[in-house]
Amino acid sequence: MTERVTCDIQQGVATVWLNRPDKLNGLDMPMFKQMVAMAKRLRRDRSVRCVVLAAKGDSFCAGLDFNALSKDPSMVPKVFLKWPWRKQNLAQEIAHCWRDLPVPVICAIHGNCFGGGLQIALACDYRIATADANLSIMEMKWGLIPDMSGMVTLSRLTRVDIAQELIMTGRQFSAQEGHEFGLISRLDNDPVAAAHAMATTVASKSPDAVAASKYLLKKTWQVGERRALLWERLVQMRLLGRKNQRIAMQNGLKRDQAPKPFLDRSSFR
Repeated sequence: MTERVTCDIQQGVATVWLNRPDKLNGLDMPMFKQMVAMAKRLRRDRSVRCVVLAAKGDSFCAGLDFNALSKDPSMVPKVFLKWPWRKQNLAQEIAHCWRDLPVPVICAIHGNCFGGGLQIALACDYRIATADANLSIMEMKWGLIPDMSGMVTLSRLTRVDIAQELIMTGRQFSAQEGHEFGLISRLDNDPVAAAHAMATTVASKSPDAVAASKYLLKKTWQVGERRALLWERLVQMRLLGRKNQRIAMQNGLKRDQAPKPFLDRSSFR
């Protein structure tokens, strides 16, 4: 069986490819398992400073592969049921695992991005798409609701009336319109190249400060003022005086010298 998900790591940037182009990168059981396993692998690799999530072929992801589902009905309980001690089931984890990574994840979108594919993209930290990319929260077509962490990410990215309309109609919309809604961060004719350019910039910064920034934003976004100020102090205390923070200070002060390389990132969870 062809690997559904591949990864290449260069200078701290991990490029993860959805690799089922003949099926428009539709989500079957091997894709579910391999994507989650890849995210876990990258979490353990402290040398990784940024992730680019992209796809081979004509589309980013056409969503759940209903043909594979019809051949394996046991797929439904396997992805939907949750162990009592876990916060999410496999269907939610395939998307939310990218939001849970301690490093930024930049998603490059082209072609069709439907249903579960869009929910995976929304769980990334930043989304770059071609203006004509075709998007849809398509679950309504099948008499379903978005259940792959969409309720978490939509509430952080757009207004409730927009989310409600897109969910209830299941209509297709362009990335240009998605950008106006706040679902797409930026439009670019070559989203993979744009994602790599951004990732290279991020990877040149202190990996501890970058990881701490993502961690802090998750903890404080849309919470009360007192709690946000508390988390600012707590996270900053974990950075001050550490090796990578001292390296950043040295590099910032000695601009006429080649920058000293950073060490692998600390853990922020």
